Amino acid sequence: MSSLNKTSSIVFVILGFSHHPEMKVIFFILFLCIYIFTVLGNLMILVIINMDPVLHTPMYFFLRNLSFLEICISVTLPRVLVSLLSTDTSITFAGCAAQMYFFLLFGATECCLLAAMAYGCYQAICNPLHYTDIMNKKVCMQLAASSCICGNLVAFGHTTFIFSLPFCASDVINHFFCEIQPGLMLLCGDTYRNELQIILAAAFVILMPFLLILVSYGLIISSVLKTGSAKKRYKAFSTCFSHLTVVILFYEMAVFIYIRPKSSYSLDKMVSLSYTVVTPMLNPIIYSLRNQEVKQSLKRCVVKWLLKKQAMDSL
Repeated sequence: MSSLNKTSSIVFVILGFSHHPEMKVIFFILFLCIYIFTVLGNLMILVIINMDPVLHTPMYFFLRNLSFLEICISVTLPRVLVSLLSTDTSITFAGCAAQMYFFLLFGATECCLLAAMAYGCYQAICNPLHYTDIMNKKVCMQLAASSCICGNLVAFGHTTFIFSLPFCASDVINHFFCEIQPGLMLLCGDTYRNELQIILAAAFVILMPFLLILVSYGLIISSVLKTGSAKKRYKAFSTCFSHLTVVILFYEMAVFIYIRPKSSYSLDKMVSLSYTVVTPMLNPIIYSLRNQEVKQSLKRCVVKWLLKKQAMDSL
């Protein structure tokens, strides 16, 4: 009990980008612009899907959830922005645990949601006549809820496991937020077994949805190649292109970060930037530039807004 009380009273110091004090202003402006673009871009997709009945389909139901998760997964950025403007970069034990929990929650949920989206793509291309019956509202809600439950279990399990162990090596986290790997480096004694448990759990959480995605796309490719029309093939592949791009970006970073030994953690800070900052920012770009339905819907929303504004001005 005394060991637990001692551990829970720890105040961590997050190094962030303190090694480059001359770059703080530049980093602040850069991250602020990225954060604003990420939030506004994904909010734009949410608003477009909600406003246009044409987009009230299973595929865009999942895209709406994905956009929401991309906003949430950048939850670490406001804390980074504050630390860049302040000399106090400390964070409490509870604050660090909360930050890790929510980051893992949104990340693991997105991991599972991408698998659900792949299943939706498979049904849309391989069973187009029964697509709306199979992917009905109830099924979509169940898949989204299951992704959230899975994400919550992963986040709770990892966070509880890490923060129930004694910290004694240091109170300095060489990262820009409370991540699993930097946390492991602060634990007492030999952490090999703890590290192995984390890697195995992460491998299961990351690779199981990834295998489902591979199976879905394998069936999609097999089905598409059997069609004689090149136009149908192009339409089928273009339907999945945006999702496949997001999957590649997400999983390559997730695998690199979580499924490897502690000895190779030196690049975590830069890789985590790509995972937590760049990827959420790219989501609205990928889905708006490559998706004709989203672009057409955006035009309709803009025209509707201009007509409404014109009607109000004429009163």
